[in-house]
Amino acid sequence: MYMTNSIIKLDHITHKYHHSVALSDVSLEVKQGEFWALIGPNGSGKSTLLRIILGLLKPTEGTIQLFGGPIDSFKQQQRIGYVSQKSNAFTTRFPATVLEVVRSGLTSKKGLFKRFTKEDEQRALDALQVVKMADYHGKSIGDLSGGQQQRVFIARALVSKPDLLIMDEPTVGIDRQNVESFYSMLSELNRDYGIAILLVTHEIDLVTQLATHIACLNRTIHFHGVHADYEKMSESELSGWYGHPVRRLHQKETERAR
Repeated sequence: MYMTNSIIKLDHITHKYHHSVALSDVSLEVKQGEFWALIGPNGSGKSTLLRIILGLLKPTEGTIQLFGGPIDSFKQQQRIGYVSQKSNAFTTRFPATVLEVVRSGLTSKKGLFKRFTKEDEQRALDALQVVKMADYHGKSIGDLSGGQQQRVFIARALVSKPDLLIMDEPTVGIDRQNVESFYSMLSELNRDYGIAILLVTHEIDLVTQLATHIACLNRTIHFHGVHADYEKMSESELSGWYGHPVRRLHQKETERAR
C-alpha cells in the first residue's frame, strides 16, 4: 500500500475531442481531509476532468495518480464515492425504499447476486444517520424532495466508507432554500468524518464559503489554492477567466437572502 496523504494528483492533463481542446495542461492535487470546490462556466471542462479522475476517460496527455499510485493500477474503487447529478443518478420512480437505495451501494463490494446481511443493513442505516435521513429509511425514494433524495444518494456513496467523495453538480433539482443546508451538511462530512470532497459546481456564492480549497477551471486551471487566497481575487479577475461578469456574494449578503 502506498503511504501518502495525496488522494488525487493530476500532472499536466490535456484532453482533446478530435481537434477541440477540452482541457489544457491541468495540474491539481487533492489531499486527505480537504474540501475542494471546482468551479467554472458551462463548457469549461469540469465534467471531462471528472470522467478522467474516475477512470472513464483517458487523457490525451499527462498522468493521474490515485492514493499515491498510477490510476491504471488502482483497484480499490470502494475508497471513492461518486454522486452524479440527481436526474442522472437514479430513476426515482423505481419502487425502492430509502434503505434499499443506500444498501445498493454495497453491491459492487459484495457481488451482484449475494444476499445482504443484517450487518449490511446496519451500515446503510449508519450512512443515513450521517446525512440525517435515518428516519426516512422505510419511505419510497420517489416520495422525497429533491434535497432529501440527494442526501440519500450521498448516503449510498458513503455506505462503503470511502476516503474521497466526488460530486457533480449535486444541487441540480434542489430548491434554492435548501441548497445552503445541503452544502453545510457536506462541510460537516468533511470536518467531522475527515472525508475528502471534490465538488464540481457552477455555483460560486455558497460553496466557496464552505470549501477549504478552490480550483477555477476554464479549460485550464486559472487558480487553485486555499479559501483565503481565493477571497483575495478581485471580481474583475474572476470575471476575466470565467468569461462573463461575476459578482461574488459575501457572507452578510447571503444571510440577508435567507
